[in-house]
Amino acid sequence: MKVDNGIRIVAGSMVLLSVILTYFVHPGFVWLTVFVGLNLIQSAFTGFCPAGMVLKKLGMTP
Repeated sequence: MKVDNGIRIVAGSMVLLSVILTYFVHPGFVWLTVFVGLNLIQSAFTGFCPAGMVLKKLGMTP
């Protein structure tokens, strides 16, 4: 699997997790969704993505 696909999986999973936590635990977890969205936007402009760095270290191909 390539890093780009891995990033999409991680981001989508984080959004789904935050929606579940917002609904069942506390409305404040909506900020996790905001953080993920802002991180995706900044990575599109800067090319810097912490999740991508972690996935590369785990052995995914660029």
